[in-house]
Amino acid sequence: MPGASVAVMAPSAAPTPATRKTSLAPERKYKCQFCNRAFSRSEHRSRHERSHTKERPFKCLKCRSTFVRRDLLLRHDRTVHAKDGGVPLHSDGKRRGGPKTTRPSTGPSKSAIALDTSALEQIEASSEGIFDVETAAMLVADLQHKANAAARAGGSHYEGSSNMSFAHSDSTMEPSVAYPNGAIGLPQWEGLVAQGHKAHSITSATSTSFDAQNPSQLSSHTGHRANSMAPGLQALVDSLPASAAGTPTPQSPFLLQPTQSSVDAPHPAAGFKPPQVNSDEERNMVLDNIRHTDSEHAIPEGFRVPSLPSLNRYLATYFGLFHHHLPFLHPASFEPTQVAPPLLLAVLSIGALYAFDQEHAYMLHIGSKVLVNQFLQNKENFSSRRCPLWTMQSSLLNMIFASWSGDPKGLEWACSIKSLLANMVAGNRYELKLRQEAREGRPPTRAEWVEDEGCRRTYYAVYIFFGLLTLTYNHTPAISFNEFEDLQLPSTEAMWNLKVSEDGWQDQLRMSPSVTFMEAHDNLFQGETLKYSAFATRVMINALFLEVWYHKRSPEALQDVVTEYKLRLALETWEKSLNLCEPEAFSVPLSAPHKGHPLIFNAKAMFRNARARLEVDLKTVQEALRYHDSYEVAAAMSNARDRVKRSSEMIKVIQECYNCIETAVVQGVRWVARTSPTNWSIEHPLCGMDLMIILSLWLYRLEHDEEPATAEETVMYNRVRQLFDKDLDETYVDHLSSVVARLWGSMLDEVVVWGITRLMGESFRLHSQALIGYVDDIAASSSVSTPSMTSQGADEDSVY
Repeated sequence: MPGASVAVMAPSAAPTPATRKTSLAPERKYKCQFCNRAFSRSEHRSRHERSHTKERPFKCLKCRSTFVRRDLLLRHDRTVHAKDGGVPLHSDGKRRGGPKTTRPSTGPSKSAIALDTSALEQIEASSEGIFDVETAAMLVADLQHKANAAARAGGSHYEGSSNMSFAHSDSTMEPSVAYPNGAIGLPQWEGLVAQGHKAHSITSATSTSFDAQNPSQLSSHTGHRANSMAPGLQALVDSLPASAAGTPTPQSPFLLQPTQSSVDAPHPAAGFKPPQVNSDEERNMVLDNIRHTDSEHAIPEGFRVPSLPSLNRYLATYFGLFHHHLPFLHPASFEPTQVAPPLLLAVLSIGALYAFDQEHAYMLHIGSKVLVNQFLQNKENFSSRRCPLWTMQSSLLNMIFASWSGDPKGLEWACSIKSLLANMVAGNRYELKLRQEAREGRPPTRAEWVEDEGCRRTYYAVYIFFGLLTLTYNHTPAISFNEFEDLQLPSTEAMWNLKVSEDGWQDQLRMSPSVTFMEAHDNLFQGETLKYSAFATRVMINALFLEVWYHKRSPEALQDVVTEYKLRLALETWEKSLNLCEPEAFSVPLSAPHKGHPLIFNAKAMFRNARARLEVDLKTVQEALRYHDSYEVAAAMSNARDRVKRSSEMIKVIQECYNCIETAVVQGVRWVARTSPTNWSIEHPLCGMDLMIILSLWLYRLEHDEEPATAEETVMYNRVRQLFDKDLDETYVDHLSSVVARLWGSMLDEVVVWGITRLMGESFRLHSQALIGYVDDIAASSSVSTPSMTSQGADEDSVY
């Protein structure tokens, strides 16, 4: 909604003199004691003064949330606690029991949707009639909430019974409380369960959130909402298949095209098309598989599998946008009608997130968790050695969904099964070792190699995900690198997706380098470069990052200069090894500044973070992030100022921070904000968070410390300043630290795929305000980001 505006329409009838008189602006006699602004009503002044004092007097009695205004408390209560039971809160007008006037009805018509007076009062008090983008977004969200309520009141096929539940409360895989719906704009289960349907009717060919004939329109289940598309995403959606089966075409971005340099490559069929469901018959087979797996009928009666076009769209977005960043599934052997239903639902849930169909994403995610839980609970004599690979893969995708959803309950659930997943990896890896030893040196067949490689890639994907949990939330790693001592590193993506005869494949296998994890690890610490795949590169920087984390948590870290020297050497060697990285024969059609495989681009982000961690430990920020309160996170950011020292070593860290933000500025801030959520990995905002905190605090110290800047510091400061010379407002010419924080925050939540980025964006905006002493300026609020793709259906306060 860039440049959005909201107009209040005047009545069509000509105003009378009396109405002209009453419409005159009243005298503004109530002046703010902190600034020069004046208001016509005392309550408006009080509301405004809270922007100076940061007072939040309105407390929710049902949770720990607090609010600046009563209307925000009311909205929080009716959206978050509407289904909790208890007495709902009412506005002042309703409490006074004023007379109600009803409009006579002359026939069936749509429910009238009115705008809350409290919303208009907010505009008057905060912006004095100037409608900025944030205010417009608030009004749209308010109208949207009323539209949803009106549609439900009028009777919808997605209306559900209030006593429906998705899992048993004693489940080890399922939380006792469903995630609140505000984190990623998703509904509670009750809104998706169709009243009166039986368990055997798990079908909905006609009830789909995607129109097969108009794929560019993303609408909700109730059919009354269409999300506005960010410019960078409209072309992506337009390029999606529009046929009934959703078959990717050669023009589709999800069909990997060979680069010019790979035309004469020895494996011409190394690319892949996304798996797809080819007909309604195959879709019915998927439904039958789900029914068969759900032996306890734990999935709710109203559970609906998406229609055929939607299924293929979700598969296309998963394998086209998410898969390249964590390629542990084998696309060539992924048959939707044969794959385990929990894994299929987990894949579809993430695909639905990337298609901005959050309602289906949430439904599919919970369905997958229920089925995995059933399998684990009903498996007699449970042993981690005998768990099939799909249980690990399904659990991993479900944990990824929950951990980055922006919901603290989702993170709590993911942490509760982290050790279970680590145990399954250890048991399965032991079985893999026995299988390989049983071959007694015989080379594996292609089918055996694909099975072994799929196991290895899954183990390493879990290892990488656990590393990201440590990076983001300061969680102790659940898997040590010792677990993978003699395990081979992943192959190239070309080898993984290769389609040739058995004889030709054996030739390719003999030519492929075979490097174990420990060999690569030892080489890095000895300063010796080594050639391996893009996936292996990502695995090794994860290992080095965790080594840095363990070192900084060691009580002897300050005195252990030898270990720190070795870590710096290993990081430098890893960076040099990038030049030897196995080239991928096929390019990945994602919009990113890096020309190679996305795994290399992601690995560089973690490399910058690891370099910064050697100098600055932001443990308090990471711990605050666990609980998803933007005010607490912003406070931890500001309080970390003393951790950012001014030294020659810090200049090297600031150079990494500069490289991080330069990428966004050079590519175009708004372009990156709109395209990176779908094309880049979640690793970039997660790894960049530390770097931008360090950069903003370092700039703040240069701007406010009594000690003058050295020549080296001045050069670096001016380099950062030159990035923003064109757009730097004179008001903030001496507050470059705040500009950097505000810019980064606006980039993170302009388009939201993973809810955690919205939390981070809001935290950076609050941090930017703290860096300039909470300046209350209209210009500051007008430069924030445009509303996210999910902001129109969610309440920002609902998670808190």
